[in-house]
Amino acid sequence: MPYNYTIRPEDAFGSDSPCNLDTCPVDWSIYSYRPSLAANIVFVVLFSLIGLVHAYLGFRWKSWGFMTGMLLGCLSEIVGYVGRIMMWYNPFSFNAFMIQIVCLTIAPVFYTASIYVTLSKTINFFGPELSRFKPALFYWIFIPFDIVCLILQAAGGAMSTESDSNVGVDVSMAGLVLQVVVLVVFIAAFSDYMIRYWRSGHAKAFGWREAAFFAGLSTAIILVLTRCIYRVAELREGYDGDLIKHEIPFIILEGIVIVLAAVALCFGHPGLVFNKPQVTTSVSQVEKGVASGSESNN
Repeated sequence: MPYNYTIRPEDAFGSDSPCNLDTCPVDWSIYSYRPSLAANIVFVVLFSLIGLVHAYLGFRWKSWGFMTGMLLGCLSEIVGYVGRIMMWYNPFSFNAFMIQIVCLTIAPVFYTASIYVTLSKTINFFGPELSRFKPALFYWIFIPFDIVCLILQAAGGAMSTESDSNVGVDVSMAGLVLQVVVLVVFIAAFSDYMIRYWRSGHAKAFGWREAAFFAGLSTAIILVLTRCIYRVAELREGYDGDLIKHEIPFIILEGIVIVLAAVALCFGHPGLVFNKPQVTTSVSQVEKGVASGSESNN
């Protein structure tokens, strides 16, 4: 193919890039490959279906907060993979790059927000006396950190518009590292509570709903953490690193892992245990307790 050799490789990335598949070799693109059209279409379809399932469950069980976080996450994933589909047509498209880097980076933050809120409700419902901390603290500690992670990751992606993208990479990296740290602390707190709950003997009364709920919630947390560790490793060397140039790890550790996490949260859905007919009244009292506890702390 007769490429335009008056274009320099360093000019291939940026908002004013003159490159397309007719004028520049794909090796000059930011990822050095054309994103898989088939894989990205599959991810768009999967996250659309998962979003519909969470919308159905949210309306059925009136879990508005959990549903909002999950739908925002699924929507971000869909838009992000549409951006990668656009990059299949033109791997040099800076707008497509920006769409996918921002949306795919921040999407799991919405899932973790839903998880944090759910754990607070879970502790209140199953046994607040077994927690080392007041359940309301899970709102006031983890959610603000989640927002900071969201801001840093979104800002880092947006700052990639600069000709020198290193600053943007560093900001995104800070957001991802913070998210890993917060998730590890959260897992430690969650595990500590579950161990104390198990030792108390209350877990013997678990039915299939409770077992599925905790299994789904735990699986989702581990999967999101795995993905975040991968993204930290991917960005460790910036956009010129080796790992970022390979699509298979991205498809597995970003795409498939987050699909599985979102599916797991269909089972780790608060409505599965909080909306059983025999506990609906109790949950209402628990939520009132959270509110009154927050007011007394103030």
